[in-house]
Amino acid sequence: MQHAAPTFSLDLPFPAVMGVVNVTPDSFSDGGRFLAADAALEQALTLVGEGASIVDIGGESTRPGSEAVPLEEELRRVLPVVEALAGSVGVPISVDTMKAEVARRALASGATIVNDVSALRFDDGMVDLVAETGCPVCLMHMKGQPKTMQDDPRYDDVVDEVLGFLEERIAFALSRGVREEQIMVDPGLGFGKTVAHNLALLDDLDRFSSLGRPVLLGASRKRFLGAILGAEPADRMIGTVATTVIGYLAGAHIFRVHDVKPNFEALRVALAVREGVTTP
Repeated sequence: MQHAAPTFSLDLPFPAVMGVVNVTPDSFSDGGRFLAADAALEQALTLVGEGASIVDIGGESTRPGSEAVPLEEELRRVLPVVEALAGSVGVPISVDTMKAEVARRALASGATIVNDVSALRFDDGMVDLVAETGCPVCLMHMKGQPKTMQDDPRYDDVVDEVLGFLEERIAFALSRGVREEQIMVDPGLGFGKTVAHNLALLDDLDRFSSLGRPVLLGASRKRFLGAILGAEPADRMIGTVATTVIGYLAGAHIFRVHDVKPNFEALRVALAVREGVTTP
């Protein structure tokens, strides 16, 4: 089954790889590695060289059990990195935040995408900011809050419920002036889901194409892969690549990963098989 790329307000290739640069001391996989702006810039340039079409900057860890970060601290972490990247990386910069003020100042500093894991629920000002600026926004499903989301999450039907949630958040955004072509969606693997829930979402990922918006998949190095493989975060790269290929074949469009090169190469091969695209 062929999946057409939806219209989108950024000139992105589909599929696209989003490279992760966390400027946090406590992210589950790379916390503390890229706190300094120069280290973050070096990592971002490396990821772009390996094939990233977007760089995603986050200053607040949303790993299970994480504590919220005060606004001023998140700004202190994020803004110097966005400013350093804006004139250097040559690809769109995404800011991974739930706070409208962080998003506003990051956009003013050169970011172009808002990646909101709360799907515009955490900060009332976020939807107005997105509508006013016209920036692309990713709406993600999360059950509960990062601190408690993995405390016995339950669903009657996880795929139906996540789909329904994303339909409702799209409708909310549209009702507040956000244009449809600004929106992409993320089923939120690992955000209030058991291993079985994550696997069910991956198995039925093609159903999310019914939303008519680009689907972002963020499985990189996550705990459910560790449960399957018996591996620590740094040793979950091959498991992540498997989810990228599964996601591509199911119609996902954007893949948020820490390890860009192997995921980019896997997509190159999948594209060659599916569409005969053999040029770099």
